[in-house]
Amino acid sequence: MTTAYEDKPRPRELNDVRGWFPPLDQVLFEKLLTRQEERGERGDLLELGVFMGKSAIFLGHHLRDGEKFTVCDLFESEAPDQANGAETAKSYATLTREAFERNYLSFHDELPRVLQAPSSVVADEVEAKSSRFVHIDASHLYEHVYGDIGAARDILLPGGIVVLDDFRSEHTPGVSIAAWEAVLNRGLRPICLSTQKLYATWDDPEPIQDELIAMAQEREDCDLSIQQAAGHRIVRLRSRGMKAPDFPFSKYYEEPKPEEPEEPVAPVAPPVASAPTPAAPRRRSTRSKVRRVAIDVLPPVITRAVQRSRARRRARLQG
Repeated sequence: MTTAYEDKPRPRELNDVRGWFPPLDQVLFEKLLTRQEERGERGDLLELGVFMGKSAIFLGHHLRDGEKFTVCDLFESEAPDQANGAETAKSYATLTREAFERNYLSFHDELPRVLQAPSSVVADEVEAKSSRFVHIDASHLYEHVYGDIGAARDILLPGGIVVLDDFRSEHTPGVSIAAWEAVLNRGLRPICLSTQKLYATWDDPEPIQDELIAMAQEREDCDLSIQQAAGHRIVRLRSRGMKAPDFPFSKYYEEPKPEEPEEPVAPVAPPVASAPTPAAPRRRSTRSKVRRVAIDVLPPVITRAVQRSRARRRARLQG
């Protein structure tokens, strides 16, 4: 039976999936998720706002047996309010659930649990104190982000990590206000900042910060700065030509065919220009030379007679 996905193009690798998930954030996701796994910290995964699925595909790679992965997005559904509807129409008009699922299933055998609804439903749909990692990248409106942060606080396990996307973009002031308000008034503690995302926890961030600082100091492709603000240590990381970590290819990846070497062509020597044949020297008439000598040595009477004879002969030839 043909499915709705079979006639659509499939991504061959993660970079083929549209979305905003730069190498630095991939490195940080990999570091933080792997750290949890190595320390035996178990828990579910949650993403609010998936777009085409790039970061969800990455998160799904860290899902272990017994854990659940939930994603939430409006997709084609109607927005809960006019402002959210205008935002969706402007930025995500091409987003469909089918496109997300097609991309995700290119890398994984099963879909995560999909909530096609506003992010406000997760507080009722996702169990409290169940998740170790929450990625918030849904609405950019202050009221929605404020609610998403509150839901994440209730859903996260002790030591869990929340990641807020677009916390500093010029076109998303609502995210910035909600994020820093949570830091100042709601107990959220920054772990680090990337160019796009704020990584934070409601527990002690210092052990993770120390590891990230050590990682950045060992890498030549990561700039590091540390500041103090409002009683928080702010660790800021910036990519300097960083490459994304290795990630498995999709089921549809094909090895590029090696190019067949061209048969060498023997060089053709340029034609050697033949030397021009020297022109044969003009042979002067011996007869004329003899006549000139004769004119020079004979007596004037005879010379004049010879000259008159030659003149008459030329006249006859011309006439």
